[in-house]
Amino acid sequence: MNKNKDVIYIEPEDDITDIITKIENSKQKIVALVPPKKAAVLRSLVNIKLIAKAGMTNQKTVVLVTTDSSIIKLAAAAKLPITKSLSSAPVVPELDKKDVAETTLQEKVDEGGKEVSEKDSSDDDSEQSDEDGDDTESDEDTEEEEEEEEEEDASEDEDGADSKDSEDTKDKKGEKSKDKKAKKSGKKNKLSESNNPILRFIGNHPKTLIFSGIGAVVLVVVLVWAFAIAPAATVTITLRTVNGNFSENVTFTEKLQEEDANAGKFYLEQKKIETKVEVEFEPTGKKNVGEKAKGTVVVYTYLKDAGSVPISEGSKFTNGDLTFVSTEPATLTWDGKSFDTCDNKNATATEKLKSGCQMSARVKVEAVGSGAQYNIAATSQGWITTQDVGVYSDSAMSGGTDKTVTVVQQSDVVKALAKVQDMNENQNRQKLLDSLGEDAFVIDSSFSQTTGEAVTTPKVDEVVEDGKKAKLSVITTDSIFVIDEVKVKEFITEKAKLASNFKIYEMNDPFIENFTKTENGYTGKLKTSYVSGPKMTENDVINVIRGKGLGTAQHDLNAAYGEGIKSMNTKTSFPWVMTIPNDPDKITVIIQVDEA
Repeated sequence: MNKNKDVIYIEPEDDITDIITKIENSKQKIVALVPPKKAAVLRSLVNIKLIAKAGMTNQKTVVLVTTDSSIIKLAAAAKLPITKSLSSAPVVPELDKKDVAETTLQEKVDEGGKEVSEKDSSDDDSEQSDEDGDDTESDEDTEEEEEEEEEEDASEDEDGADSKDSEDTKDKKGEKSKDKKAKKSGKKNKLSESNNPILRFIGNHPKTLIFSGIGAVVLVVVLVWAFAIAPAATVTITLRTVNGNFSENVTFTEKLQEEDANAGKFYLEQKKIETKVEVEFEPTGKKNVGEKAKGTVVVYTYLKDAGSVPISEGSKFTNGDLTFVSTEPATLTWDGKSFDTCDNKNATATEKLKSGCQMSARVKVEAVGSGAQYNIAATSQGWITTQDVGVYSDSAMSGGTDKTVTVVQQSDVVKALAKVQDMNENQNRQKLLDSLGEDAFVIDSSFSQTTGEAVTTPKVDEVVEDGKKAKLSVITTDSIFVIDEVKVKEFITEKAKLASNFKIYEMNDPFIENFTKTENGYTGKLKTSYVSGPKMTENDVINVIRGKGLGTAQHDLNAAYGEGIKSMNTKTSFPWVMTIPNDPDKITVIIQVDEA
């Protein structure tokens, strides 16, 4: 790169002031301006001239680095050097006549004046010509004249001729303009003076002829659109219908291979969902967890023969409603001596006791529950046992204390489980139905819910900490039977016993009544209601009415379907359309049933 050359890259957002400032601030004698693509600031001839002037004022050579033909033309008009690259030599481009005219127009637009003074002059001449009756001047001739005048003006500016040359040029232009007007006037006179009245009318009224032709074309287009393209018809037919009820016994099977829908035997498919439910509940059980009372009892009996009687550990001894159990085994024995009293069946217990016939043992016992109520005094009254022995206590029971805590009891579990079932039955039922979709044929009465084993935390009879609740967890399984709705509706349509020319238009949702399990499967009664009417399709209607007048179409349709049609309403796209289009695509048929 030349050391005396400064390269300035123009940013897209730079305006003419920014560019001139950069030129003025440059320290080099040669300034190369590199514009971006589609640089709007360099599309103005005034801006190009301002750049050239800034270079001259600051005694610098400004060169545009561009290959854009539009910018090159403007640079040529401003005599500003350009180069295709930073490495190539700059040149001042030259303008041809056409480019001179274009740049002249651009300059005048930029300066805010009238677009082209020559054009204004030409317009004035044209207006004057109209006033004089020269209406036959063609647009083509006017355009040629304007182009020639612009070329002459551009050439005149480019050559920089003095005022005298300019006057000569104007005189020449005036002569040329007169010649052209004379030629056009000659053409006009030839038509105006023709013996043919049509040609003479054309010569005298060219504009009227042009507008008349345009109007005729528009009229033809409108008529074609109005009577060939736009016409359309909407036919709304209300059918006279009757209501019907359907009721039929059907059977069901859980084996797909046994299904026979035509005979009214449908396959049952069971849908299930499992839900794990956890609920908290307040435990209400109370339990005494204090110390248990302990002591000893005397267990005795009488025997005829010598021997022993075992007392096992865990043997129960009850006094009133207080129960004690032995905490170790024991054996009742005696010395084996035989006395007459002992052998005497009629001897009393007191007599046997006095005679030494009693077999006894002291047994350690413990209360089955905690509490001070088990601390009872020594007594020989009220003791019973499950064994064939007697019991009495010769010392008091002691050590029992009270400490009451809250525990889970079985009734709490039963109540919580009932709450779960009540809460989840409706929710799970709806959840199951939602999973099946709206089109599923559901047998409502087949819904069932089974509950798994309930698990509580803490378990039954276990202590619940103060301020906390117990928790119940259970898995419920909800199930329901569904059948194929399409097959059900086909069965109803087949068994409804309609006339051959009737069909079902609307059918309420079928349902199963008295769904019952039997040895061979399930039975029930299929029920629904429906609306039926004459068979009619959109194509049937179109084939009858297409291409016919409105009255004829209605007459023919009534003749084809008789009393099955309650009413017919035809709307055309425009008031002037009195015939049904022949094109089926332009006929809309709406068939609706009477709400009988």
